[in-house]
Amino acid sequence: MKGKIARSEDEWKKILAPEQYRVLQEKGTECAFTGKYYGNKKKGIYLCAACGQELFGSAEKFESGTGWPSFFAPASGRVEMKQDNSFGMKRTEVVCSRCGGHLGHVFGDGPKPTGKRFCINSAALVFKEEK
Repeated sequence: MKGKIARSEDEWKKILAPEQYRVLQEKGTECAFTGKYYGNKKKGIYLCAACGQELFGSAEKFESGTGWPSFFAPASGRVEMKQDNSFGMKRTEVVCSRCGGHLGHVFGDGPKPTGKRFCINSAALVFKEEK
């Protein structure tokens, strides 16, 4: 999938389920250990729930113990990072490079080879199982 996607607030509300909208468009966070992909161990790819762009592969997923699906690397060029100073914290927000949807945050406490932990909300993802 190529090219940026821009939609109005009303268009996103029609396309996304309420929890998806809250996370992807309002920068919400699901409660720890509640997301449907937190414990997913199946092989496949994780797509953006808003636009369908491939974001992460199951080979990059790891058990972080934080309560959210965690990955040590995204698919090349598929996410962008933005400074996030909300709630009095300094964090790095992760957004889909195609539609700008909020996915979660990235931290520097992940495993090798990257040392990164992309902490991603399940509500921002759709999983496509490898057949």
